[in-house]
Amino acid sequence: LNFCFWAPKGGKRWEIEYGGEVLSGYFALAAALKRAFIEGIPLDDAESLSRLSPDGLREILDGRGRSRGELQLLHKRCAILNELGRVLLERYEGRRASRPGRLVKAAGGSAVRLVRSLVRDFPSFCDEAEYKGRKVFFYKRAQIFAADLWSTFGGQDWGRFDDISELTAFADYKLPQVLRQLGILWYSPELAAKVDRLEPLEAGSPEEVEIRANTIQAVELLREELNYLGKDLTAVELDRLLWEMGQRPEFKRKPHHRTVTIFY
Repeated sequence: LNFCFWAPKGGKRWEIEYGGEVLSGYFALAAALKRAFIEGIPLDDAESLSRLSPDGLREILDGRGRSRGELQLLHKRCAILNELGRVLLERYEGRRASRPGRLVKAAGGSAVRLVRSLVRDFPSFCDEAEYKGRKVFFYKRAQIFAADLWSTFGGQDWGRFDDISELTAFADYKLPQVLRQLGILWYSPELAAKVDRLEPLEAGSPEEVEIRANTIQAVELLREELNYLGKDLTAVELDRLLWEMGQRPEFKRKPHHRTVTIFY
């Protein structure tokens, strides 16, 4: 569900009230799901997920009227949860959605293998595009799933991956915004005008694919330079640092590109 948190032009960004704070974006989503668990909503039940309706998901995210604005792609988010429940029931032999443990264990300590399994079994993770006749693989959400496990569990237990350094940066809309503000990414005048006018870029369009691909390459070059200077960082760690920078006002002076997609 971690994608497309920006508001359409003229619209209001989705926010929720939680713990006396107003949260938006990923933090709002995490808080809404945490609240649902606390209130006993069976989000860890695969059968329930497979039957969840858009109205049911809206109620979960709304938090009994404690939200404002509109979260885009609600029906597609619901379809992803339906897919999750269905695949867990059909392929991972368990009613409880905690059965992803089977998926993680089957990866055998390999983040790359886990990403491949997610892409194979869950179509909503298959983040691919075509560019000038060649297939391009991003797998942003699949990679961040493995990276979040690694980070949350400190590289142990469910988060033990011996090849975490094989993952790339996560090609979303925040990282290129930060890299552009830093002067690392430069857009053509035509592309810059589109982005600055908040004109949506079509998912899979050459411009959108170029932004995402160059984001990954820029982070990799930056990582190599930092390693040369004695800062031994993986792309996952550098991605996190850049994403956190992107939450600061000075890195929001230029807008991020807008693409309506389930992939980021």
